Amino acid sequence: MLQYSMRMNTRTARGITRLFLIACLVVAAAPSAPQDRTEKPPLHGRHWMAITGKPLGATAGARIFQRGGNAVDAACAMIAATATMWDVLHWGGETQALIWHPTQRKVIAINALGVAPTGATPEFFKSKGLKYPPEFGPLAAVTPGTPGGILVMLADYGRLSLAEVLAPAIELADGYPIEAQTATLIERNKSKLKEWPDTARVMLPYLGRGATRDGREGPAAGEMFRQPELAATLRKLVEAEKRALARGASRKQAIMAAYERFYRGDIAVELAAAVQAQGGLITLEDLARWQVKIEEPRHVNYRGIDVYKLDTWTQGPSLLQSLNILENFDLKAMGYNSSRYLHTLYQTMSLAFADRDFYYGDPAFEPIEPIDGLLSKAYAKQRAALIGERNDPAIGPGDPYPFQGGKNPYSSLLNAPAARATDSGESKPAGNRPYSPAGVVPTTDRSYRTDDPEGAFWRGTTTVVAADAEGWLVSVTPSGGWIPAVIAGKTGIGLSQRMQSFVLDANENPFNVVAPGKRPRVTLTPSLAVRNGKPWLAFAVQGGDSQDQNLLQFFLNVAEFGMTPQEATEAANMNSFQLRDSFGNHEISPGRMLLDDETPRWVRRELTSRGYRLEFQPRTAGPINAIMLDHEHGTLWGGSGNHGEDYGIAW
Repeated sequence: MLQYSMRMNTRTARGITRLFLIACLVVAAAPSAPQDRTEKPPLHGRHWMAITGKPLGATAGARIFQRGGNAVDAACAMIAATATMWDVLHWGGETQALIWHPTQRKVIAINALGVAPTGATPEFFKSKGLKYPPEFGPLAAVTPGTPGGILVMLADYGRLSLAEVLAPAIELADGYPIEAQTATLIERNKSKLKEWPDTARVMLPYLGRGATRDGREGPAAGEMFRQPELAATLRKLVEAEKRALARGASRKQAIMAAYERFYRGDIAVELAAAVQAQGGLITLEDLARWQVKIEEPRHVNYRGIDVYKLDTWTQGPSLLQSLNILENFDLKAMGYNSSRYLHTLYQTMSLAFADRDFYYGDPAFEPIEPIDGLLSKAYAKQRAALIGERNDPAIGPGDPYPFQGGKNPYSSLLNAPAARATDSGESKPAGNRPYSPAGVVPTTDRSYRTDDPEGAFWRGTTTVVAADAEGWLVSVTPSGGWIPAVIAGKTGIGLSQRMQSFVLDANENPFNVVAPGKRPRVTLTPSLAVRNGKPWLAFAVQGGDSQDQNLLQFFLNVAEFGMTPQEATEAANMNSFQLRDSFGNHEISPGRMLLDDETPRWVRRELTSRGYRLEFQPRTAGPINAIMLDHEHGTLWGGSGNHGEDYGIAW
């Protein structure tokens, strides 16, 4: 009996084992849930969603939603909060946005980029021995745009008062526990900050006392960081609104009274005087003349999806050009992140960025950018035909003018005789604008410090995306006033450094030569996509010239490969350096490609054989933030990059 029992137990055990193995196979074969495939869980909401570059910034957006604000109110509160927290921007920077208006059923573009001040001419900067406007200091500043951007968006498309929307930022300016990232940036840049007394006074509270704090003169992580002068300036804006309401003004008129005080009142007087006292050029008249522009965005249709970007005063249309080119290829058949797929992306972006580097600039100034030709499907097909089997380091701008019925006034620059080195070391005549790859060191598996927040390629912005159940969808890339920034006197306003994105030589880009009153061509590039006539996707990323590269791949990850927003934000990116850097010395590195450090060996070999110099890092994108509207279920999907401090809240 005992023996029989043991045999039965053995058979039972074997049966259980077989069932367990079958169950394991079934589980292994079943697709994993989205949260199992990402480091961060996907964000879900029904009523609203707020995502930005700091947890406290996202909380500011959530607070506004809880007060009954819409997605525009929440976005304005998040811009204000992140600007106050020096999240790669401050209040003297610039703001640009795309807004889906659910009643008008259209995308609205907000241009709140500052302009070059009086006296900012090529001759002025050349007289100082500069090849480009400077990266830092008072001469790097364009007029502040972020205050105006917040105020106009709030007045025209929001619902709450300025006092309500600025309340979180004012509280933060009174004092907040500074995070390690910003505290480290302050300490790392303290020698530069000391060049500007007002900046040092605010950002280095222990100036001269470093010996008693292990050398640290800035605030430590977790310490309360206070900006009383900025808080006073923000309270002046709220005070202007309050006084206007007391006089019987409407909500919009009261908010615009704050606009008037900042750009034409006592704040403007203090700001202009402080900039000039430090050697800058911004005048009171520059501030008074500047205004926010509400524009029509640019867009293309990619396989049934309408994708929207800002105009040529940003790099945004380069993503649209890339999509037009990629429509000529079967990307799915190539295989996700295969060597052919990555090669096709690299060549496509090189073609689009070559046009960006030569044809993009402020459309309010002559010459007028050939945007109709640049976004022509026929032009894209012509550009796509240039893509061969190997990298072409001699890619230059094309000629879009015939595709809009015109003649190129700069054809002599396109056909300037020059010889360039190819990736194999040969020379060949240049059929396009010449450039020099001098100083580029061929490397195969070299580490590059892409995690350096001061690195020009990754220098940039924060991002703000917001959505609500009413159908408002907002994508914003505010920027400017990153550390180290000049603070304008007792206003507490950290100034922009965007002047450096201009050029001084028309041969380099005749559309982006610095001039007073002109906006520089910037890297800042929010994105919106509409599918079947309904708002579908808001996405944005920080990171200078990498932005539209990362956003292009994010969009393809979702639209072509069916990823969730969170999966797409965390997916490995490829980055090209075969474009003219928008910062510093505007360098270019043909054939240089950054890949994820887990890229398979066979992909590496194939890309090397195609003429690329490969570099690898665990981080290959700035923190992408995105919101997708799931119309089938009436819900919101969110995604936020899995490195850095970007964060989202939803309900």
